[in-house]
Amino acid sequence: MRIDKYLKVSRLIKRRTVAKDVCVGEKIAINGRTVKPSAEVKVGDRVTLEMGKHILEVQVLATPNSVRANEAQTLYELIRDDLKTES
Repeated sequence: MRIDKYLKVSRLIKRRTVAKDVCVGEKIAINGRTVKPSAEVKVGDRVTLEMGKHILEVQVLATPNSVRANEAQTLYELIRDDLKTES
């Protein structure tokens, strides 16, 4: 599944167009590698999102084409949820 679609389906980002823009802005990484919106994500991958000062890292548990909103959190396991510190 494409990373931009996964981010939308999992509700990590509310809209696919926003997910695409975030990927184009080089703020999404899969297994430590910055990716484009068309990059494929699969079960077991670690996805890191950088949104402003917020860093979110999740491990992909499933990649269905659609789920209900109340089931979206079952698609990933939260690994890290931090605020970026100034260096």
